[in-house]
Amino acid sequence: MSLRGKTLFITGASRGIGLAIGLRAARDGANVAIVAKTAEPNPKLPGTIFSAAKEIEAAGGKALPIACDVREEAQVAAAVAKTAETFGGIDILVNNASAISLTGTESTEMKRYDLMHQINTRGTFLCSKLCVPYLKKAANPHVLNLSPPLNMETRWFAPHVAYTMAKFGMSMCVLGMAGEFKSAGIAFNALWPRTTIATAAINNLLGGSNMMKASRKPEIMADAAYVIFNRPSRECTGNFFIDDEVLASAGKTDLSEYAVDPTQQLMPDFFV
Repeated sequence: MSLRGKTLFITGASRGIGLAIGLRAARDGANVAIVAKTAEPNPKLPGTIFSAAKEIEAAGGKALPIACDVREEAQVAAAVAKTAETFGGIDILVNNASAISLTGTESTEMKRYDLMHQINTRGTFLCSKLCVPYLKKAANPHVLNLSPPLNMETRWFAPHVAYTMAKFGMSMCVLGMAGEFKSAGIAFNALWPRTTIATAAINNLLGGSNMMKASRKPEIMADAAYVIFNRPSRECTGNFFIDDEVLASAGKTDLSEYAVDPTQQLMPDFFV
């Protein structure tokens, strides 16, 4: 398995899971477009598109940092065109950029509702739409959405209807586009973690250091994504993958290396 020479367009790649996926590909010598909003350092959020680019280059890949808001069609179109122009095409799209607010209906401000739907669902649809013409020309094209399995049970919606709708919108893109572009040979799949992942969202919004200690490192998602990208796109599409199941299918069942704190009991993620 290798992603040498492949070009990845990754949204939200300045930190966390997006950056981890880019770094795993970079170790093979892949090209990585780091598509994210953070161009200037933020005391609450680690990393910028430029610091991420340095890490990608240090890992052995070629990096293209692009400041881009996935809510803005013109910015995404320019980012896609720049990536294809720089590297000669696009082989893999990772729709990772997301906004989260675990609030009930009465306490969800409409600007927060709009933000989640514009970034999660609309951003995923837009990036997919604009990358498809290039993916059609790729040898083994993959689109991977960082979104959960579609499960229409009340328990997944009731605590945070707005957020669940926005994330399931990403998953519905997988469901529909896998069928729409099956004849073109483009794989559309979703990947979701079994446990919480140690990211800025967990640290800043969902429980802080205690939940971080009960989480796995972003590298487990990166390694699972790597396995998926190396599968034949015409045979591997329309799936809602869970990270540990993907790794088990590749023969890796000892996941202890991914624990932030091996002494802590792991926290299950939403939707699984």
